[in-house]
Amino acid sequence: MATRTPRLPRPAGPPPDQAALREAALAHLARFATTEQGLTQVLERRIGRWGRRAAEDGLASDEIADITARLMPLATVVARTMVELGAVDDSSFARARAARLTRSGQSRRSVEARLAAKGIAPSTVGDVLDETLGDDERARDSELGAALVFARKRRAGPFSTGETLQKDESRILAAFARAGFTREIAFRALAMDRDEAEERIITLKDAL
Repeated sequence: MATRTPRLPRPAGPPPDQAALREAALAHLARFATTEQGLTQVLERRIGRWGRRAAEDGLASDEIADITARLMPLATVVARTMVELGAVDDSSFARARAARLTRSGQSRRSVEARLAAKGIAPSTVGDVLDETLGDDERARDSELGAALVFARKRRAGPFSTGETLQKDESRILAAFARAGFTREIAFRALAMDRDEAEERIITLKDAL
């Protein structure tokens, strides 16, 4: 049986300059949607990988630290350039992600937290959620629809496969609470009959 030749470490090569980081940014954006912060982090990791390979090649650690310290600000510059070119749009990303997460049964509170974790400004998150999920009555309908999707995943309420035991109610309500749904929304979702629940889920997904 032929022996497999060990894979040699990839040489570090020259440190990535602004042009190389721009090329890396475009390659990433061709495959993935992201935010300005997300793209900055991708480019910073690219610089970090060069530093690790340079260390394996024997470059002095203080020299690596100096070079990477000089390069890191370029990640922010290139990401900002992509925003100015329209290749990165935090609002568009947030709208698409908010709709997808809500359709999957995420509460508005959970969606808000996830978007904030992506580095999207709170004002942008608030505007996007009002635009995508609505406010007042439309927002309550969106939240109820998401809660029903959550209930269906849990096989709870109208989607229970058997008679729900009374002792399970607190456990189910706790799951809704952890997911960011209010007690009122949880009770409404759990008390709804199956036909109406299915109809509301369809309406939610059509609206998003």
